Amino acid sequence: MAQRFVVEADGGSRGNPGPAGYGAVVLDPATGEALAEAAEYIGTATNNVAEYKGLIAGLKAARDLDPEARVQVRMDSKLVVEQMSGRWKIKHPDMKPLAAEAKAVFPPGRVTYEWIPRERNKHADRLANEAMDAGRLGRQWEPGASGAALAAGPGSRPGAGTGTATATLPSARAEAAAAAAGAAEAVEPKAPPVGWAAPADLGAPTTFVLLRHGETALTPQKRFSGSGGGDPELSPAGRRQAEAAAAALAARGTIQAIVSSPLRRCQETAGAVAARLGLEVRVDEGLRETDFGAWEGLTFAEVKERHPGDLDAWLGSSKAAPTGGGESFATVARRTALTRDKLLARYAGKTVLLVTHVTPVKTLVRLALGAPPESLFRMELSAASLSAVAYYADGNASLRLLNDTSHLR
Repeated sequence: MAQRFVVEADGGSRGNPGPAGYGAVVLDPATGEALAEAAEYIGTATNNVAEYKGLIAGLKAARDLDPEARVQVRMDSKLVVEQMSGRWKIKHPDMKPLAAEAKAVFPPGRVTYEWIPRERNKHADRLANEAMDAGRLGRQWEPGASGAALAAGPGSRPGAGTGTATATLPSARAEAAAAAAGAAEAVEPKAPPVGWAAPADLGAPTTFVLLRHGETALTPQKRFSGSGGGDPELSPAGRRQAEAAAAALAARGTIQAIVSSPLRRCQETAGAVAARLGLEVRVDEGLRETDFGAWEGLTFAEVKERHPGDLDAWLGSSKAAPTGGGESFATVARRTALTRDKLLARYAGKTVLLVTHVTPVKTLVRLALGAPPESLFRMELSAASLSAVAYYADGNASLRLLNDTSHLR
């Protein structure tokens, strides 16, 4: 016989948007006993995004205890309760994918929603605050954590990788194991780590989340593929990578705008994300890849064989251009910096996804770090990887994430 659970969930943002986290607890409706807890620091987000993520975590924790359960959700968010009950229309693009994810945890009709006053939602509220406190200290939330316990833990720099945790409490572990026995394990996209979250005490930055496009047919062969040759489309593998990145970004729910290179492989990747997030894609010419001139479509070995002198000059100086009128890295850096400044002015204080290529991503990272031009040859950047840079009003920048591919595993 299917069990019945109560899920209480909450989320908060210290700034709205600001450093945010959620908490959720699964309760036995007869005894009020807590069966499972979940909490996570999610970086910079709004209250509503945090509340929806708390709901999703609570529903998933209940599903882990019994996939056949019936659940009553209790939250102090009137917005979430009314939208999930179907009485209010979901208009905000950030909310649509989160609501869809929440609805998909259990089949229709198995979950009901009830609004409760905040004072009756103290357990979930406490968990959300513990998660935000953990994030402020650059740590993960742990079951039973408190502000004092977190402060006493090993020090780490603000904004270091934090993550999610779900605790099945002792009295429920045996039941959860039995309920899960024989059930098919769901394969869910992994959200990228919250490594692009900004420290709470530095103000709200403008954050560029940098997504390299998915693979084309040229990518596995490591051929030069810039903006001066053909305009290849994503391969089947590249389309899968784009969908995986889109799912991870939708689960995270913090992207507020999308800007793409004009090249097809980026627009296809950006389109997959935009479809998940309900956002439009703005195209910016400044995000295109380097023009590699006569090297387009060739491997490094082929260039070395055909144009050894030009290749040596290119490797030795950012001002040297590829054979046949290509762009130097110095030229690309100027173009990228102008584009960066334009987008920072347009999207001040927001989190923006830039879908672009190897050279623009590496250049933005290099400029943020104040690293020399030769550092471009010392960075690995995989297809469909995520990086992130936060820019502050005082002109400083902080690299928050580089070449994350956890969503592709």
